[in-house]
This record gives sequence, structure tokens and C-alpha cells, in this order.
Amino acid sequence: MVRKYFGTDGIRGRANRVITPELALKVGQAAGLIFKNGDHRHRVLIGKDTRLSGYMIETALVAGFTSVGMDVLLTGPIPTPAVGMLVRSMRADLGVMISASHNPFDDNGIKLFGPDGYKLSDKVESEIEKLLESDLSKQLAKSDDLGRAKRIDGVQDRYIEFAKRTLPRALDLSGLRVVIDCANGAAYRVAPGALWELGADVISIGVDPDGFNINKDCGSTDLAAITRKVREMRADIGIALDGDADRVMIVDERGQVVDGDQLMAVIAESWQEDGRLQRPGIVATVMSNLGLERHLAGLGIELVRTPVGDRYVLEHMREHGYNIGGEPSGHIILSDYTTTGDGFVAALQVLAVVKRQDKPVSQLCHRFEPVPQVLKNVKYKTGKPLENERVRSAIASGEKRLGQAGRLIIRPSGTESVIRGMAEGDDKTLVEAVVDDVCEAVSQAAA
Repeated sequence: MVRKYFGTDGIRGRANRVITPELALKVGQAAGLIFKNGDHRHRVLIGKDTRLSGYMIETALVAGFTSVGMDVLLTGPIPTPAVGMLVRSMRADLGVMISASHNPFDDNGIKLFGPDGYKLSDKVESEIEKLLESDLSKQLAKSDDLGRAKRIDGVQDRYIEFAKRTLPRALDLSGLRVVIDCANGAAYRVAPGALWELGADVISIGVDPDGFNINKDCGSTDLAAITRKVREMRADIGIALDGDADRVMIVDERGQVVDGDQLMAVIAESWQEDGRLQRPGIVATVMSNLGLERHLAGLGIELVRTPVGDRYVLEHMREHGYNIGGEPSGHIILSDYTTTGDGFVAALQVLAVVKRQDKPVSQLCHRFEPVPQVLKNVKYKTGKPLENERVRSAIASGEKRLGQAGRLIIRPSGTESVIRGMAEGDDKTLVEAVVDDVCEAVSQAAA
């Protein structure tokens, strides 16, 4: 079945254009009907980030869920991983996060979690899509079976305590000066609060959301502000989250960026030393740097690759018993603790290594030299450029030129009308030429 609504991370698009009140209402009805099993009073927990459109989408979802007889618990702004945790903790039948993650404020999205705290499978999403295309009027609840909605307090405190418990009980962060950038997003209260409670000297930026400034000139997708602040305050480390706090990037005391690949290396090595790796390997995507793969291989740690998207990383982790996975963008999944990517919990694991080894972040968090990697995006309006014969020929030629010493990945984005091109290898000039040739072919095919 061709997916009309769901992408690689829920439903996402321009607020009030793609993500409309009508769509949100029907998503609430369709998801509610699928997850109403049994005679108990069913309930759904809804969290959101700080986008202006969150109010509109939240209200429409409430109408949809209550119209099929589900009670609704509204949390206000909390991180995406907190929704996964709270669904299980509070025995909800379904969880929803209203967020477009790292996208600008005028986008938004709907992410759905099952009662086990995990994002929905392709199969369940397909069932929801079928209902979205059908007439649900005859399946609505009777007047006396309608659901109720209420706002609940204390969920931020519950998440803070959960995050703190991922660290050894005797470990605190006293003596560390930490800059935290919350991207004016969902973690603007919980992340600084948790760091302070753990004893760190905390400098917070990106903690003044106004509905429009989420991810704007801040957060894990724009590190200029946190880099300046780390240098200005002579901090030991900078932690940059994105709008819904499911990804993280680190800045060391020199202002150098530490991406998700380096963070996975840090955590994997630490867990290997402690005997905590469930299997001698981690799960990453096709976008992780070849340098990470080589580095881990030297330590006896395998790197297994999946398609792009944290859901595919998690599916492989669950199926094959791995407990560390992630992406270069900073989605880090630590399944001992979480059911989805959690940028803040990943950052705490790195802080634990920094505290325990008492060395600068610049030494601890730069574990390998990445091989030259070039990323380019080509926008298109309609059609399928990757099926063009010239594009296929350019891809085949590029793969042949790189040979065994490099990799070429050309793929459509799961959230935008964009073709993403990536090549890496030891010869930077060759890598750049290969990506340029393929992207030029895509541009002509998309014209």
C-alpha cells in the first residue's frame, strides 16, 4: 500500500495546510478506534512541543479521540521520549506527540505511540490510513459514551526523575559547567532542571519559546549560538537538543562539534568496558560515517546499518537484541532506558563518561577521524527523479568510481520533496565529484 499520510516519523507537513484540524480530528478518530480493545475505559496521552499550531492540532485531536469514546490526558510541552515513557508508566492505550521535531515552527506533525511506548509499526499505520480514507460516522461513540479530556500536572517532574535514574546513583555532575540549548522547544523546562538537580553549573539558552522561535538560530540544527556561549562562559560542554528533544549534538570546551556518530562511539566503548552491551555491536543507518565503522571494528564492535530513520534502527535493535543505536543527526536510542530516541538521556550518558574519567570533552568525545563525507540535497516538485535513466546511470558510475574504498547513498527524504545525496571515501576530491555528478543528473531529471 502506498502511504499517503505517514512518512518515516509519523505524519508531518505545513501546519494548517497539510496538518489541518480536519486531518487531526480524523487521525484521533481512526487511531482511537484501532486502539480501543476491551471493555475498560480507554485513554490517550497527548504531549506537544512549543509551536503555535500545537494548540490547534491538540484541540482537534481531543475532539477526534473523545468522539470515539477515549479519555484524553493533556501534558503540555514535554519531550517526545517522555510521551513514550509516560504511555507505559500511566497505562495509557495510546500516546501522541504533536511535533515536527527539528523543522521550522510553521511545520508540525503527529507521532503515535502504542501502549508499549514504541512508535507504531508500518502495519498499524496502514490500518489507520485506511480508516482516514473511509466514512467513520457510523463508528462514533454514543452520546453517553463520549470521552473526557483533562490536563495533568507533574509530568515534567516524572520525566526529570526518569532521566536522572539513568545515571549511577552515586554519580553527580558537580564541578561541570554545562551550557544547554533547548531549541526553544519541548525540553525548555525539564533539561535545565534535571542538570541543576544533578549538581551541574547550568547555563541555559533556547528556553524562551514564543510559538515561533522553535529551532530558529538555535538547537541541534544550528550550533552557532551554543558554540559562542560555550566559549564565552568557558564551559566544559555544550548540549544542543532539537525541538522535541529526541536528538542531541554536543559541543566540546573548544567549540568543536561532536555529532551522533562520535556520541555512539563514546557510549558504546563505555558500555563495552562495563559489560553492558547486550551484543558486541550497535545499530546505525546508511548515513553513519565509514570512520565510525572502522573505529568500532578495531574494538571488536560491529556496526550494523539500516535505512535512514530512527524507527528502522529501533526495529532492528528489538529484533536482534542490540541496546545502542542511532544516527549522525543525534538520534540516539538506548533501549535499556527508552523506547525511542532521547537526546537528553544520551547526553547524560556522555556526561557520566566525562565525570568518571575526568578528562576534557575534546579528548573523550572525538574517538575517530571521519572520512571525507559530502551531503547534498536536490529539491523537486513532482515525479520520481530516481527512476530516471540518466540518474540511474550516474549512480552506477559513481558507485564504480568509489569502489570498495567508499560509499554512495542516494535516497528520497521521508519528510520533504528532496533527494538526498551522500558519498564518502578516503579521496575527498573524488567524493565531491561523484556527488556533484549525481545531483546534477537529479536536478535535470527534476526540472
